[in-house]
Amino acid sequence: MHRDAFPYNILVIEDNMGDFILINDYLFEMIREPQITHCQTFKQAQSVLQKPEEKFDMILLDLYLPDKNGQSLIDAVLQISQDAPVIILSGNSDLSFSIKSISSGVDDYLIKDDLRPTTLYKSIVYCIERRKKRQELLESEQRYNELFDFSPQPMWVFDLETLEFMDVNLAAIKHYGYNRSEFLSMKISDIRPVEEIPVLLEEVKDVRVVNPYFAIGVYKHLKKNGEIILVEIRANPIMYKGRKARVVLANDITEKIKYIESIEIQNKNLSEIAWIQSHLVRAPLARIMGIIQMFEHNKKMSEPEKQMFFEHIITSAHELDELIMEISQKAYLAKTKFAEE
Repeated sequence: MHRDAFPYNILVIEDNMGDFILINDYLFEMIREPQITHCQTFKQAQSVLQKPEEKFDMILLDLYLPDKNGQSLIDAVLQISQDAPVIILSGNSDLSFSIKSISSGVDDYLIKDDLRPTTLYKSIVYCIERRKKRQELLESEQRYNELFDFSPQPMWVFDLETLEFMDVNLAAIKHYGYNRSEFLSMKISDIRPVEEIPVLLEEVKDVRVVNPYFAIGVYKHLKKNGEIILVEIRANPIMYKGRKARVVLANDITEKIKYIESIEIQNKNLSEIAWIQSHLVRAPLARIMGIIQMFEHNKKMSEPEKQMFFEHIITSAHELDELIMEISQKAYLAKTKFAEE
């Protein structure tokens, strides 16, 4: 018969030598080289488990020891088990007690009279694997919590049916001004201006039906101090505490939009200046150049004619000067406004 080659390190806490010999035989029947440590009292087990170098893959625990028994024994062993799975081996077939033991943190509860090598081995393997998966899940949740809590951008989770905030990170608390307890007593509609709530409710209704994996949009949000900001929202579906929810990443783009608007105003001003330069400035300049050409080609011009054309040059020069001043003023105002923004 094939035996498991993994060298399981097992602590057996059992005061009855007959039962221990039977358990020992069962373990060697299914496992090639188990590392077995035997304790007959709680005090001995306590001494062994408190050694930092001792790391057990499994603890097999008899319920009745000379110095401790029952639920108090279970609680005491779980407290010092160093996260090793604990299987109770008992002659007590009381169903309610076994359920209570499992709910208190024990991994399995086996009746000694029903014990067989395969039964014991399967329980050991299943409990170890279940404990590993549970630890992986806890680590995964820890990583998620760290990514969520320490994200530099505001994030929250809300219930898709009730719209209640279920969780919120530190960045959201800082940015919106509400503390955690305030957030968790609110709905997402509470951070939207009144006029946008009907649109929000319609969008949520659509999301409940379609439930897209990814959604993005720009909305107005309301801070605690009454300030309205523009926010780019990215949302994904998530099951959170057994409820359908959405996890939301919020990016405040208020300043970005203001910057874009100021750029557009600047471009508009520059366009106006360019139009003035290319159209209005050319008119008086063309008149001055035309009169100069007339002076060059008409050497016999009378004094009254010369005076009339000279006055045209003066008028055009003044007009050109005013246009240049207007252009300079527009450029200065545009530059000053852009710098302030």
